[in-house]
Amino acid sequence: MLSEQLKEIFLKNKDPFADILGQDSAKQGIKSALLMNRHIIISGAPGIGKTTLAKNIAKLLPDIDVVEGCSYHCIPSNPVCPSCGQSKKHKTIRLDGIKRFVRIQGSPDLTVEDLLGDIDPIKALKFGPLSLEAFTPGKIFKANNGILFFDELNRCPEKLQNALLQVLEERKATIGSYDVDFDVNLIFIGTMNPEDSSTEKLSDVLLDRFDIVYMDYPESIGIEKKIVSMKGIKLTNVNDEMLNLMAYFIRLLRQDEKLEKKPSVRASIGLYERSQSNALINGRKNVQFEDIKDVLVSVLSHRIRLKPSVRYLQSIEDYIKEQFHKNVEAVKWQNHLETEQEAGDLR
Repeated sequence: MLSEQLKEIFLKNKDPFADILGQDSAKQGIKSALLMNRHIIISGAPGIGKTTLAKNIAKLLPDIDVVEGCSYHCIPSNPVCPSCGQSKKHKTIRLDGIKRFVRIQGSPDLTVEDLLGDIDPIKALKFGPLSLEAFTPGKIFKANNGILFFDELNRCPEKLQNALLQVLEERKATIGSYDVDFDVNLIFIGTMNPEDSSTEKLSDVLLDRFDIVYMDYPESIGIEKKIVSMKGIKLTNVNDEMLNLMAYFIRLLRQDEKLEKKPSVRASIGLYERSQSNALINGRKNVQFEDIKDVLVSVLSHRIRLKPSVRYLQSIEDYIKEQFHKNVEAVKWQNHLETEQEAGDLR
């Protein structure tokens, strides 16, 4: 079992998730769930690192010997796909954990066949409609001996949820009248954004098969600045004052009660990168205040949403400019005056 392979890593390393800064509570919950071989849903707003955390888990998986050329990562001693099941001799290759990370993007048009597999009509004529050889495994089988990452699980249709429920409960997949034993060893990690009302509601019986781990925005401005510096592209110099200003304004918007959609860390990274672009275009090697101000609307207008009581009275563009002037420009100007006054007193 994969949980046994992760057990030694989790018990020896206090923080094995080096790709994610902070999020100590979420990391603890994931380690606890995986040690007991539980299926997990990571719940949280967009842009807080859910996918990065799932990939980090895959990186921790130890290397294994799998059948060469098999896209389902069959182990020679335990083949699960039809082609490996028919062959008696297998050449093997060494495969690391991240190459056994299979991602499925949840969407309303995702089908059961995409997830589980389908009957190949040509092979069905040759071997028989209910033969194992006629079955073409889907993506869930490709995650064998690895991680199945189902992004935005609550965007998939109810029919697919029901098919997934059977797999998790009975370890069996049904395609039409065709039953396939689900002898696959995998870690199932799903994600969902609980605030997105446009998605499909996950049924209680499906949710009952998971443990939910909650992630939130970076705990402090210091962590947020480190994430931005680590993940953002660097083209020119951004001093600590400018970086602090960007992170401060984004975190201020997250606390704004007039917003129903908050800006993610991608907004901080967006300001960081676009302000550098502005500085370069204007022939400067250092990001200045005006470089940040000029990209605010472009970076933030689609990443936040006003509550109905506010949005009909003011446009999102005007709201961003107003908040920036009120909370950043005014404070910066006040600090400038105080500095000038202190310098005058010293003279």
